Amino acid sequence: MPLPDHDFDVTEVAVPWHVLTAAGHRVTFATERAGTRPAADPRLLTGVLLGKLGAAAEAQRFYRQLTADEEFQHTASWTDIVPADFDGLILPGGHAPGMRQYLSALVLQEKAGQFWALGRPVGAICHGTLVLARTLDPGTGRSVLADRRTTCLPKYMERGAYLLTGWRLGRYYRTYPAYVQDEVTAALADPAQFERGPRVLAARGTASDDSAAFVVQDRNYVSARWPGDAYLFGRRFLAMLAT
Repeated sequence: MPLPDHDFDVTEVAVPWHVLTAAGHRVTFATERAGTRPAADPRLLTGVLLGKLGAAAEAQRFYRQLTADEEFQHTASWTDIVPADFDGLILPGGHAPGMRQYLSALVLQEKAGQFWALGRPVGAICHGTLVLARTLDPGTGRSVLADRRTTCLPKYMERGAYLLTGWRLGRYYRTYPAYVQDEVTAALADPAQFERGPRVLAARGTASDDSAAFVVQDRNYVSARWPGDAYLFGRRFLAMLAT
């Protein structure tokens, strides 16, 4: 699970980590420079606006456990990642400015492309899908997602969060000028391959209830929209590892 130095989403990292490690898997973390101890977006731990819009209490508890994990405290570097050494790749998201370090990293796109070529499980959630959208298949020159069905952070969610908070936080919810959905859709061979999922406002999936969650699985690739899908995303990725 590669990460930026700071500003990743609490839930999109901590919940899949919890699901996987509880099932006995080992999760290795990688940052741009080996040994960096990464940190989540602090606003998601205290509340984005007036104490609201932050990570749920359970996700925050998993994050506190995660920060004590030895793998998290001793990260590998993106450059040193050897894709063949791993059984799966998870690309988490986040929207705060620090995410650009990770989402725009050419070395990470190169590693993601090598991993994609192995045909092993790959998962991306929210902004993390941009890493794959920007990763080109050397054989076709197109994005590795060109022939896949996928979801990502829907435009209505990104735009709604920005309009709700822009008066106080500026472009905090606008990582790039283009919306995530627009860039991901442009990477696909057919825009119909993008699946938005049901419209949601606040309802989230939980450890015991997936009714509000949505993921898209296409062969060895699973994608999700936002933190509210993290539990289902983690379980679906776990199921792919089992095969």
